[in-house]
Amino acid sequence: MATSLATWAQLPPPATQPIAAAISAEQIKGQTLYDSRCFACHSENANRAGPMHRGILGRKAGGVAGFMYSQALQKSTLVWTQDTLNAWLKSPESLIPGQAMNVSVADAQDRAALVAYLMSLK
Repeated sequence: MATSLATWAQLPPPATQPIAAAISAEQIKGQTLYDSRCFACHSENANRAGPMHRGILGRKAGGVAGFMYSQALQKSTLVWTQDTLNAWLKSPESLIPGQAMNVSVADAQDRAALVAYLMSLK
């Protein structure tokens, strides 16, 4: 049975479905900061000089399989939350003495943006 163009024109437009969850401006800023400051050592999906970050929220510090962590991180009982990520980025050595990351993020707004981005990597 043939359908005429006039019949198609009378049909309501298809419902639009959101393709992805809304991304906040803070997460976008965080991704930009991640790409410029973190990507030299880290990746979302692969271990590099630093461990991968996808799935970091709720993961035990030092818990990525296949990555060789410092003894300090291996012995840590820290779990990555919004607060612990913020503290880590502010001063990794203050949070876990003896760890190997020698980079910190002094600006609180930049830390918040990076944490928002890291938390979105599920």
